[in-house]
Order: sequence, then structure tokens, then C-alpha cells
Amino acid sequence: MQIEQTAIPGVLILTPPRFGDHRGFFSESWNRKVLEDLGIDLDFVQDNHSLSNEAGTIRGLHFQAPPHAQTKLVRCGQGALFDVAVDIRRGSLTFGQWVGIDLSADNGRQLLIPEGFLHGFVTRAPYTEIIYKCTDYYDPAADGAVRFDDPDIGIEWGIEPDQAVLSKKDDAAPWLRDFSTPFVYKAKT
Repeated sequence: MQIEQTAIPGVLILTPPRFGDHRGFFSESWNRKVLEDLGIDLDFVQDNHSLSNEAGTIRGLHFQAPPHAQTKLVRCGQGALFDVAVDIRRGSLTFGQWVGIDLSADNGRQLLIPEGFLHGFVTRAPYTEIIYKCTDYYDPAADGAVRFDDPDIGIEWGIEPDQAVLSKKDDAAPWLRDFSTPFVYKAKT
């Protein structure tokens, strides 16, 4: 498993090896023991899978508040997407900053997004599937969102905001400045 640090500590890019031949490939996208040996000890309890029909679909920026906060391991099963994590931990030196990477069925990369981050993505191809593991169960009462096009965050989605295919929930999400984060940065000791 190849692990890369991003510009925000804790947000990691994981690229599992692929073994291929004329039939296609095999890849072990998650192996608890391998990752534990590399210092990543997570207990995933839920897998999610979504399909977006159109390129330019944006889902996010979402989070789950404590006590149901989630670490997510995100990958693309089909198509291509640009995946984003935004730090919303009060007191963090990287509060409001974002990192994004291209995930595709072809590149096999995965993004590990810790608790305390917004998560969102834009599809780069039609019929794009995103598959992700979560460390806590979905709870509607803990569900929250911030605007994808918030100028204080400044995510470069690669599309004009008025061309984004959005849900009503995402279109009505608050700005970061109007949002009281439930997350507090805890320095590692």
C-alpha cells in the first residue's frame, strides 16, 4: 500500500497495488492488518455507494457531527471524480483550508478523510460511482453541510458554480462564516 501525505496533516492518499492481466485487475482496497502495521488503525462500520448520472454533479460539502463523526476512506468504482476535504476543526492551523485529488476507476487512488473535515466531490464523467467506508453509522440528526462554492474556502472545482448539478440540501447549505463547527482541533501528543 502506498501512502502519501497531503498538504493537510491527517488527510492521506492511499493507493493499493493492482495485479492485472488480460482479464483486468485485482486490488485489495482495504486490509485492516496492513494498515494497522502502517499506523492507521480504524474500525469501519458502514460502506456507502452512490452513482451520479451526470458529469458536473457536486455532492457536498458534508459532515457528521459528534458523537457520530466519521472518518471516511473514499474511492471511485467507475468513472472519475475530484474529491475534496476541508478542515473545520476550530483551533487548527489549517482551518478552512482544503485539499483535493482526482480519484478514478483507472488510477485506483483513495482519500482518507479524518473526523473534523467537510467532504465533497464533483464528478468528471457521467455515471460515476463513489464508494466509501465510514467509522460511524449515518445519523440524520448529526448530518450537516457547508456551501460547496463558499468563497472563503475557494475550492477549484473545475466547473462554474451555476453549472453544478446539486441537491436541494446542498444548494441551501450555509456559508462557512455562518456555521458553528462542532469540531475542535486536538494536537497530537
